[in-house]
Amino acid sequence: MTQPTFIDAFTQPIEINPSSTALIVVDMQNATGNRAMGLGKLLAESGKAEQAGYRFDRIEQLLVPNIQKLLTAFRDNNWPVIYVTYGAETPDAHDVPQHLKPIVTATNNIEGQKEHEIVADLTPLPNEPVLNKTTMGAFCSTKIDTVLRAAGVDTLVCVGVSTNNCVGMTVMEACDLQYKVIVVSDATGTDSQEMQDSTLTMLGRLWARIMTTDEVVSTVKN
Repeated sequence: MTQPTFIDAFTQPIEINPSSTALIVVDMQNATGNRAMGLGKLLAESGKAEQAGYRFDRIEQLLVPNIQKLLTAFRDNNWPVIYVTYGAETPDAHDVPQHLKPIVTATNNIEGQKEHEIVADLTPLPNEPVLNKTTMGAFCSTKIDTVLRAAGVDTLVCVGVSTNNCVGMTVMEACDLQYKVIVVSDATGTDSQEMQDSTLTMLGRLWARIMTTDEVVSTVKN
């Protein structure tokens, strides 16, 4: 168990309010979330599949089942669900920042391509917004702030990949815009346990409340 630190006294308490909480599913796409496509296929073809073994094992065995549980809980209670994707919206990816363009092009993460689509087991419902970003954080390059405020949402439950990149950046952007944020520890993932643990530790210091899937689901059902 993590020992309390001085920063806990300065970290705001965050509760799940049924009238103002949304589930945000970040970047659960074939490009980097499907072992058989995009990044997974690229690494397998180059003999480096083991480098992403932890990532895809965690996605398949933990993230997808837990995100499904959360989706069911939110949908059953008619709470908002918003999907965020990342990738280029132009065929040559000239709309993507330079630090992201190499992985976007290498994984064929282009709007309209199969790699850009959300993994089949987490398909959005027709009434659930899917907002594409061309940057790490969702608030920088989508209309998510407008969508959330129009729905009266002030608290976000964030899941998806990668914890230390797009999830983390979205969380920090949201906090700076005065949203309250919960990060679901066993419904987020990245490339190693060390990265996962260190990012959750960092986000738990002033930025967000860290909860498990079961903790969130039990709260939603209550």
